Amino acid sequence: MSDLAAALEIVGARWALLIVERLLDGPQRYGDLQRELGVPTNILATRLRELEAAGVLTRIPLRHNTRAYSLTERGLDLREAIRTLGDWGRGQR
Repeated sequence: MSDLAAALEIVGARWALLIVERLLDGPQRYGDLQRELGVPTNILATRLRELEAAGVLTRIPLRHNTRAYSLTERGLDLREAIRTLGDWGRGQR
């Protein structure tokens, strides 16, 4: 498997990079991610589990037994790739 194929196994699923992009701004609660992205809840839950299992994000405790999602160092390493893809996409419009 190529390095690119290995990366796409983790972040290539639909919505995965958009979730990571939102978390680049800081921790987000599940409901906030769902509302801001408009991703169906079943898909969001699946992607969050997958990204957490891959070490891209982690759940952090908040007040009143709520949790938020935050990027790990591995997730933060995607910042430049996401910026580059966004720049490329902007040129395609």
